Amino acid sequence: MTEQGREHLTVMPVEVLEFLRCRSGGLYVDGTLGGGGHAALILEASAPEGRVVGLDIDSDAIAEAERFLEPFGDRAVVLRESYRDVEAVLERLGLGGIDGMVLDLGASSFQLERAARGFSFMQDGALDMRMDTRSATSAEALISSLAESELMELIRTFGEERRARAIARAIVKARKAAPIKTTKELARIVTSCFPPSQRHGRLHPATRTFQALRIAVNDELENIKAGLTAAIKVLKSGARLAVISFHSLEDRLVKQAFLEASRRCVCPREFPQCICETVPLVKRITRRVVTAGEEETGANPRARSARLRVVEKL
Repeated sequence: MTEQGREHLTVMPVEVLEFLRCRSGGLYVDGTLGGGGHAALILEASAPEGRVVGLDIDSDAIAEAERFLEPFGDRAVVLRESYRDVEAVLERLGLGGIDGMVLDLGASSFQLERAARGFSFMQDGALDMRMDTRSATSAEALISSLAESELMELIRTFGEERRARAIARAIVKARKAAPIKTTKELARIVTSCFPPSQRHGRLHPATRTFQALRIAVNDELENIKAGLTAAIKVLKSGARLAVISFHSLEDRLVKQAFLEASRRCVCPREFPQCICETVPLVKRITRRVVTAGEEETGANPRARSARLRVVEKL
């Protein structure tokens, strides 16, 4: 199966397949299914008997993946579930340990390119940003209800935005005049907090604020922490987990989780010898982050910020 003609290109496909070492008869999980790109590649590489359980909380992604993966028949199982619940999902399906798993973190192309979803300031749409539309809290709800100090902390922590204080103040001032309901409205307010000389650079002034709101709405960082723990737990010995992140907050969590899971000793440094008897869960296959090559980043701009890390279950 090819992605030719598809709007949404799979990120780092060659590297993911190389590290997962797919085989016929293997059982794999794509925990962030999206349009099914990684899942399709794994199914092809594990033919004729490999299977993939694809998980995603976004109903739009599920519909697209079901269509795209239909040629694989019952070798592909598509479910609207969170990857953090992978252990419970596999148990419900009557499946045991898995031979590999991939996570492609952050917002998908589907979400960013559909105005109605409210993830991007490039198109005007309602301030939603929910990956799972069954969730109650939207970006608009946060913007309209949080105190100025809470908004500032959210934008500073999840967006790593230096102008968080000024942006929070501007949002509160604007919402007193009228509710902030659309992506363009919010982007305009945020941009006004930057001097004219900084409004037309490579990074749009609203980028970090939108990132912060998206992370908060979807509880993304907590999902990553819980999801990585669950993923490592369901791997068979020798199976690998490949995780692609797109910004420093995500990558920092992945790096730390993999480091902790690979530790052989957690004794204080001042101890002359190890007494903790810690048994590492994984070994790190990628000691340093792996990035996409020039050819891929030229064809797929989203891949420019992709960072891949891989561990293997012991």
